[in-house]
Amino acid sequence: MHLIARAMVEAELEDAFGLLRAFLASDKHYLDSSAAYGDGGPAALKRALQLLLARPELGFLWLVRESGTAVGCCVVCYAISTSAGAIVAKLDDVCVLRGREGQGIGTALIDSLMVELRRRGVRRIDTSCHLENARALDFYRRLGFRRLNEERLALVL
Repeated sequence: MHLIARAMVEAELEDAFGLLRAFLASDKHYLDSSAAYGDGGPAALKRALQLLLARPELGFLWLVRESGTAVGCCVVCYAISTSAGAIVAKLDDVCVLRGREGQGIGTALIDSLMVELRRRGVRRIDTSCHLENARALDFYRRLGFRRLNEERLALVL
């Protein structure tokens, strides 16, 4: 398996859109929380991807390809951490092409992302996971993420 990972460029927008649209439309854990997020459907997803391309200082979409096919991606947005005194990354929407789960693509995605974020001077990756998504929780723990005694909350404005 030869994977290439990089920040999405404009020519890859439709590939990223397809991956994320399929994930957000079918992941039961995302769907359980989507109303609280104010999910705006495919149109909102397209706007978000366009914003990531137009405003790279806010974040980017990390895309993994194998033989030219997009097989995984995630969204990374920047924040300032008062505890770290530095830029940190908020990780969202980690997904792997349906049927390719469990083949190391997700691990390669996060491993390559960590290298890139360190290169950019980012000090920490923050993410969240549905409390009943045991598979994702195990995945993040294997990669070195630590569980916090906090709960993520959302307020749609």
